Amino acid sequence: MANPLHVQYVRIGWRLLRPPTLTASITPVLVGAGLAVQHHALRIPVFIAMLAAAMLIQAAANMLNEYYDFRRGLDNAEMVGIAGTIVRDNVSPQTVLIITQSTLAAALLLGVYICASSSWWVAAAGAASMLFLYLYSSGPFPISYTPFGEITAGCIMGPGIILITYFTQTQTLSWSAALASAPIGLLIGAILLANNIRDIDHDRAGGRRTLPIVAGRSGAIRILGGVFALAYLCVPVLVLAQRLPAWTLLVLLMSPLTARIPKLFATTHTPQELQAAFKATSQTLIGFGVLLFVGLLLASA
Repeated sequence: MANPLHVQYVRIGWRLLRPPTLTASITPVLVGAGLAVQHHALRIPVFIAMLAAAMLIQAAANMLNEYYDFRRGLDNAEMVGIAGTIVRDNVSPQTVLIITQSTLAAALLLGVYICASSSWWVAAAGAASMLFLYLYSSGPFPISYTPFGEITAGCIMGPGIILITYFTQTQTLSWSAALASAPIGLLIGAILLANNIRDIDHDRAGGRRTLPIVAGRSGAIRILGGVFALAYLCVPVLVLAQRLPAWTLLVLLMSPLTARIPKLFATTHTPQELQAAFKATSQTLIGFGVLLFVGLLLASA
């Protein structure tokens, strides 16, 4: 029996948004707010607006990436994951572009509210985010087609979003917030690395030169393990340096899940198994971020 039309629309919308990847926008906003609460009562309306704007910008980035991947002939119906509404669901590229523009317009309106409630300097950071969104997927040399996608996205979406969130709450910046953003940036880079390990054959056929293609599959898996180890090492070091409260050691509860992810990638090869390893990486980021946020809240209580 065919799915009702509204069910099909929900499924297509889910593919366009790519919810598993949205952990990369939700987590840094949570952590930025948690860091701000150490010095300032949480401004809940601004926090909610920042969270929604970050998610909308990432959703737009996902859709823009899909649009340009289709234009370059990279996507096909056999690809792994939930991307591919154009090739799988027969959504027109123009429709995806219109939805992307509408999503960015909504984010822009939220950005105006955030600036009016905090500082118009935030607009400069927002403009830089929009520029990164374009350069990551578009232009003659998209960053996502190079070995630098992970480190670029990790820096912009980790420290970048955390410090913007922190600033909208406190009207200032701090070295402690900048240092505490490092593990989140590392784990956001890990999500992209896991995505590219999963898609290595598909990306190679499409002419991409991602980090796993340059380093090789085994080398990329070793890099992934090293990134995980460094992210978890950051927190106790920052606690010892009195840059983070001891409650943030709660993040170590996520380490058993994280430790098995490189082995999952090394021992699995089917698309479904590789997708499961990618989802575990996404779960690591959100779990780590939530525990860090909770630890920061407990320390401020």
